[in-house]
Amino acid sequence: MKTLLLVDGSSYLYRAFYALTHLSAPDGTPTNAVYGVLKMLKSLRAEQPADYCAVVFDAKGKNFRHALFPDYKATRPPMPDDLRPQAEMLPELVELMGWKVLKINDVEADDVIGTLAVQAAAQNMNVIISTGDKDMAQLVNTQITLVNTMKNETLDSAGVMQKFGVKPEQIRDFLALMGDKVDNVPGVEKCGEKTAAKWLAEFGSLDEIMRRADEFKGKIGENLRAALPQLPLSYELVTIKTDVDLHESLPNGLDDLARQNPNWQQLVPRFRELGFKTWLKEAENQLAIGETGDLFATPAAPVFRQPENIKIFDELPKELNYQVVTTSEQLANLVVRLQSCRQIGLDTETNSLDPMTAKLVGISMAFAAGDAVYIPVAHTLAEQLDWQEISGSLKPFLEDKNLAKIGQNLKYDQHIFKNHGIDLQGIAGDAMLASYIVESHLSHNLDDLAMRWLGLETISYESLCGKGAKQISFADVNVAQATEYACQDADFALRIEQHLRTQMDAQQIEIYENMELPVAQVLFQMERAGVHLDCAELAQQSTELGTELLQLEQQAYDLAGQPFNLNSPKQLQEILFNQLGIPTKGVKKTAKGGYSTDESVLEKLADDYPLPKLILQNRSLAKLKSTYTDKLPEMINPQTGRVHTNYAQAVAITGRLASNNPNLQNIPIRTKQGRRVRRAFNAPDGYLIVSADYSQIELRIMAHLSGDATLQAAFQNNEDVHRRTAAEVFGVAPEKITLEQRRYAKTINFGLIYGMGEYGLAKSLGIDNVSAAMFIKRYFARYTGVAEYMQRTKEHAQQFGFVETLFGRKLYLPDIHSNHAMKRAGAERAAINAPMQGTASDLIKKAMIDVSKFLMNQKSRLVMQVHDELVLEVHESELDWIQIKLPEIMSQVGAEVLNVPLLAEVGVGKNWDDAH
Repeated sequence: MKTLLLVDGSSYLYRAFYALTHLSAPDGTPTNAVYGVLKMLKSLRAEQPADYCAVVFDAKGKNFRHALFPDYKATRPPMPDDLRPQAEMLPELVELMGWKVLKINDVEADDVIGTLAVQAAAQNMNVIISTGDKDMAQLVNTQITLVNTMKNETLDSAGVMQKFGVKPEQIRDFLALMGDKVDNVPGVEKCGEKTAAKWLAEFGSLDEIMRRADEFKGKIGENLRAALPQLPLSYELVTIKTDVDLHESLPNGLDDLARQNPNWQQLVPRFRELGFKTWLKEAENQLAIGETGDLFATPAAPVFRQPENIKIFDELPKELNYQVVTTSEQLANLVVRLQSCRQIGLDTETNSLDPMTAKLVGISMAFAAGDAVYIPVAHTLAEQLDWQEISGSLKPFLEDKNLAKIGQNLKYDQHIFKNHGIDLQGIAGDAMLASYIVESHLSHNLDDLAMRWLGLETISYESLCGKGAKQISFADVNVAQATEYACQDADFALRIEQHLRTQMDAQQIEIYENMELPVAQVLFQMERAGVHLDCAELAQQSTELGTELLQLEQQAYDLAGQPFNLNSPKQLQEILFNQLGIPTKGVKKTAKGGYSTDESVLEKLADDYPLPKLILQNRSLAKLKSTYTDKLPEMINPQTGRVHTNYAQAVAITGRLASNNPNLQNIPIRTKQGRRVRRAFNAPDGYLIVSADYSQIELRIMAHLSGDATLQAAFQNNEDVHRRTAAEVFGVAPEKITLEQRRYAKTINFGLIYGMGEYGLAKSLGIDNVSAAMFIKRYFARYTGVAEYMQRTKEHAQQFGFVETLFGRKLYLPDIHSNHAMKRAGAERAAINAPMQGTASDLIKKAMIDVSKFLMNQKSRLVMQVHDELVLEVHESELDWIQIKLPEIMSQVGAEVLNVPLLAEVGVGKNWDDAH
């Protein structure tokens, strides 16, 4: 029996556009939707062999449904500007790939697909429709099946019933009852999927429901009866036509849809124009050897790409070769294979997420797409080799710098191997970090990467181990299931990393290979080292904080005139707004209709009322106690006696590192109690803590980026930049500036580079909006280059959707074109600040790499990185020369790119606080 494969091209177009973002051709033309559609078609054609195939797009303009209902699709937003040129170029590319493309006026793609499906079924063909549109479910029968590639979902008649709760022949009734907000099809108000399915299960059809509408009780019955006049129209609007006249487009009927080979001659220049490097190389190979085969259905021959001289695997393996290694013979064969390898994908399975304590459960290695092995190490009740035998065989390869390893967050795996006495070497790529370079604004977990870049769904951890209280250890997972899961992880990481390399420009490759991958090694060493804690100091602080909290609690009772629970929003609401009578004008409400007592509300009220201010103090100290002084001693590793934070690289879109377990970056140092927490981070005997902090780094970067001569001169002449700004804004000589004026200038300097407006500045300075507006006006009048930079940067972000650091890191701003004014304004503020924050993060990473090299083979070492600061544990014998060399190294990392000097200020003390 022959098969017809039909693709809803319009559905694919929008799904690809929103799934992939910010891909563009060398000339700046957006290509994310085009790339995504071609990639999905490529995968679909390989997975669904067919004799006939077509991609159907909606034709421009209105169709017959608009004549029935003028407001049909009236609520749909216009096509995004970045999608419009892609929609125009896509049909030609799809045809060049060997698909028949159809666009029929006065009907929609659904109607063309419906007509072709019915005709093919009548000719005893199997029909596969690839779409994400639920309307198509009305076409399903014994010969017509739906496939949703994005969800890896196939719907036959039973599948439709399971998914929607109705039969395929009831789908039109189902859709008419619910209506469709996207297409503006009216339905019964408040009638969702469950209600519609329930009614149809009971009454059988829309006609019967309408006939017996008087039997429906309550509000939903009223809504049904109100909708009766328009339900027949809704039914007609959701009904897919199956009798469209296609003779003009297909004079030979379905024979015109016979599968064709790609037109390589024309695809090569088009791929070159669009910057599709992988497909260009593969297409050129096809032309060079005179092949006419279908690249988009079967794997192409391997080609060379980064890293140099390493072969890329076949992209779409016909079948998986995932093997388990449980015998000495199999291990020996693996060793022989590794001896001839130059690159592997690598992953570990463990019994914990804590990198310092987790133990191996198994190791997986991938050699090519779909080709991987799993070595169980510590499974429960499973056949497996002794760890000593496994370690003895694999350790030389894992520690071989010349055997390139690719993985997903390999820093974690590096810790795991270190826990077992293995120094993992040769880390050459990391899918998570590669994704962070290419698409910093998106998620970087392997599940999402596999869907975005391979179009494949991963096996979930929860599907094997469960979740919550009933979750089992991976060690208890059946080895056969563990093999498929673990091999997939190593396999997919290997594939995805090399896909992502092809998406990087030269600057991104430089950041990836010479910044992100090396700094991951520095972070590994820092995490491994940890930092020493003074538990006695923390215990004393906890005691004192507890006393202060009791005092604040009693003061709160006195102000309220009664005891109450300070942590109860309901009780606090009653005290503030009812008993104390604080005006509620402008106070936001909760979802339940009460007045909010969240932090933002209390901060506003604290300006005028003592109790809200006291509540905020209480919350701040309570958080400090629970998060740090009480918690930190519990986080000390019993084997090392130190606390080991984890540094996450792929979190902030600006490139900044994030610290967690514990979070060292959120210690509230604006209060004396918060600053005191840093006293607990100390040095062991014979060592001192050295802190090296970049001074005003973002202002210096602003001076460079803006090109403002006045601002640059202040830094080049080593002036007090805040005093200089105060002199410019207040119009007086620098030597006559008061401390209050300098404070104002400091707030203005830092506030404006973060996009602060007159309202924010007024609040920060405690002045009125008119005065704040005047200060801003004077500032930009004196620093004209800064104003021009801000405008120029916003325009660049609006045009391209991203801004860049000085090193070429692209910082994407998805909300820059948002229809939501607040989101758009937020993206514009981020556009101004992101290049500064991003460049600062790039500079601190370069400094970490250089300082780490400088400290190699020394007793001293890096132990923390917080914002623009490096913290070292320095041996007393090395202190003098490190104090001299450290600021030199840190100031030099920006010398080649910045027009203003960097300054690193160094402090020394027995603990972190004293080092400031």
